Amino acid sequence: MQLGNLTVSQVSERLRGSGLRLPIGPFVFLIKSPRHEIAEGLLTLYDQFELHDDPGFVDFHVQIRHSTGIRRLIRPQSIFDVDGVMPFKPLPGKQALALLEWGMNWCIYTHAHQFLTIHGAVLEKHGRALLLPAPSGSGKSTLCAALMCRGWRLISDELILFSPETKVIHPLARPISLKNRSIDVIRQFAPDATLTEPIPDTSKGTVALMRPTPASVKNVTTPVAPCMVVFPCYDPNSDTILTPVPKAEVFMQLIQNAFNYSILGPLGFGAMAALVERVEGCTARYSSLDEMVVAMDERITQADA
Repeated sequence: MQLGNLTVSQVSERLRGSGLRLPIGPFVFLIKSPRHEIAEGLLTLYDQFELHDDPGFVDFHVQIRHSTGIRRLIRPQSIFDVDGVMPFKPLPGKQALALLEWGMNWCIYTHAHQFLTIHGAVLEKHGRALLLPAPSGSGKSTLCAALMCRGWRLISDELILFSPETKVIHPLARPISLKNRSIDVIRQFAPDATLTEPIPDTSKGTVALMRPTPASVKNVTTPVAPCMVVFPCYDPNSDTILTPVPKAEVFMQLIQNAFNYSILGPLGFGAMAALVERVEGCTARYSSLDEMVVAMDERITQADA
């Protein structure tokens, strides 16, 4: 059964009771929360995801709960809890949904060492994956959202999960996190896209979460082979310029964006070498999302040929 078959009240009841079992790619999250905005947010963003009613193994038991004591009445806060551990400081209550998304990311990159995990977005077209590793503020999520709205399958907005064993990338297809000016840019670029109400005053500024497309969710269990690595850089004064990057530099930049390269040791080196061997790299400086979408369409088609 899909989450969207439930009402907000039914989702809230599950979150307050035994929890909501939500399979996301290779992981199953058991989510609990007394907060009504979590039920509303999950129903908006994950409505197309199949629920997991099997009472068996769960990868992560997570909660977004209220602060306690008098603070709950004067200045409500949200607390992220995973198996009794609180890895973050409490955040204002109105940031509960963003905290859940950030906490789920933390669970994966902190524990899922069966993958080489890299900070970046991944999209697929023609059966090939485009990787967009980039530091915050590079415009990576904005470009990711634009490509998804133009027919690319979203694999992930934040975490590149590369399997050292099978040499493929495993999808997550979770909501895209848009920040500050990017929110209005995507609303103008894709008026029919579903976004949450902006969440102001977070550590990342104003944040809105964007629902993945049906095709992205439908194929969330289908891995994809890496093909291209593009390091995006938004420049309001630039034409669309793609510049090839040597494999040695691609290797070094991916290491800088990796969460667990050092933890994996020799396995991490081998996995990174295998990934770089399979891709062509370039930088992309651009000011127009429409032009970048065309450029990426052309590159992935040429690579597929």
